[in-house]
Amino acid sequence: MTAEAEVAAPAGAAPMTHKQILQALSGLYIGIFVAILSSTVVTNALPTIVADLHAGQSVYTWVITSTLLSTTVSSPVWGKLADLVSKKLLIQLSLTVFTVGSVLSGLSADAGLLIAARVVQGIGAGGLMALIQVIIATMIPPRELGRYSGYFGAVFAVGTSAGPLIGGLIVDTDWLGWRWCFFVGVPFAIVALVVLQKTLKLPVASQGSVKIDWAGSALLTAAASLLLIWVTLAGDRYAWLSWQTAAVLGGALVLALAFVAVERRAAAPVLPLWLFRTRTVVLAIIAGLAVGVALYAAATYVSQYFQLAEGKSPTMAGILALPQILGLALASSVAGRIISATGRWKPFLVAGAVLITGGLALLGFTDRATPYWQLAIAMGLLGLGLGVMLQNLVLAVQNQVRPSQLGAATASVSFFRTLGGTIGVSALGAVLAADVGHKVMDGLAKLGVPAGGSLSRPAALPAAVRAVVEDAYGQATGTIFQYAVPLALVALVCVLFIREVPLRTTNTVAGGGPR
Repeated sequence: MTAEAEVAAPAGAAPMTHKQILQALSGLYIGIFVAILSSTVVTNALPTIVADLHAGQSVYTWVITSTLLSTTVSSPVWGKLADLVSKKLLIQLSLTVFTVGSVLSGLSADAGLLIAARVVQGIGAGGLMALIQVIIATMIPPRELGRYSGYFGAVFAVGTSAGPLIGGLIVDTDWLGWRWCFFVGVPFAIVALVVLQKTLKLPVASQGSVKIDWAGSALLTAAASLLLIWVTLAGDRYAWLSWQTAAVLGGALVLALAFVAVERRAAAPVLPLWLFRTRTVVLAIIAGLAVGVALYAAATYVSQYFQLAEGKSPTMAGILALPQILGLALASSVAGRIISATGRWKPFLVAGAVLITGGLALLGFTDRATPYWQLAIAMGLLGLGLGVMLQNLVLAVQNQVRPSQLGAATASVSFFRTLGGTIGVSALGAVLAADVGHKVMDGLAKLGVPAGGSLSRPAALPAAVRAVVEDAYGQATGTIFQYAVPLALVALVCVLFIREVPLRTTNTVAGGGPR
């Protein structure tokens, strides 16, 4: 790397040197690390948290989905603000909100307060994930993005691999406890704030008074929340095919239609409808929905499987999940370099979708007795697929829009990816909870043992009962990944139909609009 290499900057600004870009990226990458760490550090601690708060599988799911939901619905708002006001100010604000949410999560006394605090944390994380991608795309044209995605892959790998290990060590250390899983990210957030203040220098291209589509944001939040309530309760409180399902889905549909009507008239829509007139954007969004399910479901339920089906400690669960993380880091780094050198990106999307499908299909054979080498191969394939798809779906969309529209376009792709992950984790969690409940009841009935004890702590159960519970979690884990395979096939079909457009070498678009 030479410090004198220059990269094109937005129109009207002097080009930034490679050294200047790396300096600016340093604070952003610390911010990325904080956001990733917050989501991964809690993964291995959740079984302990749920047991300590005397909660059930639904709370396990909602501790995750509450953050994902607030991240999802806040991302478009952050993205719209990024097109209007100082991106530096916004990224610092999102870090502050995230820090407050982290502290509140660590201080929570019960499951309800924890879920509420995680909502605050998710709002901050939504800003971090959306704004960081926007800022990077503002500084670096699409053709050069691959050169820097290797650094992103390294940070992502460190955050995702260190998070579960740190979380496991914290939980396994008696004098710390699970609350430090939330406190641990606070120092990093403070460091990121200081570094960003010193290194990030961006022009403020204000477009007049700031107009936020609060009505659209509220309708979007309500519609997504109804869907999450449905997938969380269906199969438990009521049947999937029932009048309650019809009522909730009908309400979500009405809210969605109202949202579209509001967006058609909004001066600054939170989710611009013009995005859906571009084929690449539509296909990337649909593929992103499916990829989001694979990303968040694997991170959530593979760790749970190791602890509840195989009886591993939280620390060991983090170590066993490393094949997926290493695969993701390797693929992200290598693919980014090759794309920058060749300008070709569609083959990587297709290969990624194939790898994700193969990884999920192999995980679909999981049960309590599955050998680790088989799980490692499945996680490795899944990690490789996610590594080449996550950033390149965003890249495909960023390459289609004007620089002034990067915020809305990038946040929209992130929104639907996280929405897919949120709904997917909730739906698969509901299926897993119901399946485990039925299998445990059947297994205990065969043993002539009455139901009782905490399923979130199998190690505390009698040996015969523990075997039933672990076997139930093992089989149910395989079942939910079988349900995820068709979604991966949908993503594969979508990327096959995406038209490959040569990557721009500047941050200007001929013709003045999206293509």
